[in-house]
Amino acid sequence: MAAERSGGGDPVRTLALLWRRPPEPKPVGRKPKVSVDQIVTAAIAVADREGLGAMSMARVAQELGVGTMSLYGHVPGKAELIDLMADTVLQERDLTPVGTWRERVQHYADRTRAVYRKHPWMRDVSMVRPPLGPGLMDGQEFVLAALADSGLEPRQITVAHVAIEGFVHSAAASEVDDQQLEEKTGESGDSWWGARQVFWDDYFDVERYPTMTSLWHSGAYDTGGTLSDNVRSSFDYGLAKLLDGIEGGLR
Repeated sequence: MAAERSGGGDPVRTLALLWRRPPEPKPVGRKPKVSVDQIVTAAIAVADREGLGAMSMARVAQELGVGTMSLYGHVPGKAELIDLMADTVLQERDLTPVGTWRERVQHYADRTRAVYRKHPWMRDVSMVRPPLGPGLMDGQEFVLAALADSGLEPRQITVAHVAIEGFVHSAAASEVDDQQLEEKTGESGDSWWGARQVFWDDYFDVERYPTMTSLWHSGAYDTGGTLSDNVRSSFDYGLAKLLDGIEGGLR
C-alpha cells in the first residue's frame, strides 16, 4: 500500500485533538456513544490486527459498534486520526532519564524500536511532517536533554538530534518490513534466503563482485544468528557509530 502521512489534516483541529484542548465537554442530555480516546484506541487495534490499509472511519465505527457519523463529531477524518494514532503509540515509550547521555539515547532508540515492532503499521506512516503531539514532543525533549548533557554546543545539539531521529525511525521502520512480510506470507526471512541458495551456487559471479567474495571467504558474513539477530546487531552498530561521531565533536 502507498504510505500514509502524518500532518495532513486541518492543523488547528489536529493540534486541539492531540493536546485535548479544549477537553471534550461533559455531556448534556444523552451521553455520547464514543470519545476521542475510544476512537483512537479502536483505530490502533484495527491497524495492529489488519494493517493501516484496513483502517478507515467506517471500519473503526464497526469496531466500536456505532454508526460512522458518530465518529465525525469527535474526529474530522482519517488524516487527523492517523496523527492521533501515531502520537498515541509514541507515548507508550517509557523514557526514563537514567544513565549517561549515550545510555539515554540508546534507551530512546530501544523504546522507539519496540513501538514499531508492537505496531508494525507505523512503517506505513511517513512522519516527514510529524504529529506535533505529546508523544512526539516528549521524545524530542528526551533526546535533546541527553545531548545537552553531553557538552555539545547548542547548534551541534540540534544537528545531532536530527541525525539521531532520522536513523532511529528509519532503522526501526526497515526492521518491521521483514516482520510484516512474515506475517503476510507465513515465510520467515531466513527461509526466503534459504530458498534462493541457487543464486549463490549458479548465478553469483565471483569476478564481477570481488569485494563481496573476499568478505565471504574471510567469514565476515558468518554471524551465526538469525536475520532478526543480524538486524539488531546492525541497528546497535549503526547507532553506536553515530554516537561515536557525535562524541567526536566534543574533542
